[in-house]
Amino acid sequence: MAQNTFHVALYVKDLDAAIARYTKVLGQKPAKVRHDYAKFEIADPPVILSLNTGGTPGTVSHLGIRYPGTGDVASEMVRVKGEQVALLEQKGTTCCYAKADKFWVRDADGMPWEMYTLIEDAEAETAADQTLRRFLEQDTATPATTCC
Repeated sequence: MAQNTFHVALYVKDLDAAIARYTKVLGQKPAKVRHDYAKFEIADPPVILSLNTGGTPGTVSHLGIRYPGTGDVASEMVRVKGEQVALLEQKGTTCCYAKADKFWVRDADGMPWEMYTLIEDAEAETAADQTLRRFLEQDTATPATTCC
């Protein structure tokens, strides 16, 4: 049975050093590595840890939950809308070397949460989505990697 997986995205100063350290700490190699991004998929407990450059090192970029399928994301989005929580919906978006259906919310303290399902891997980096940048309150003049 497919399960939901917790997701945490961290900003790092030196991606190579971070990959080396997390490989030792977690006892496994990353599932995906690009020049500005790495992703570890931990089975127990189910966690996706992504390392991103472009933000303040040592801080959380965002948190999230990866759902097994698009229907799960759609159901959760309907539920969250019913709770009258502001959200940003993205269907078939390419972000962090993956195509995904997702929506974004903020917690009570402003932390962005990405609720998504992976459709397929992609060679492209982050989509230059200005709506997402505004939702995340990022400076649109400065490229940043804030996803996945």
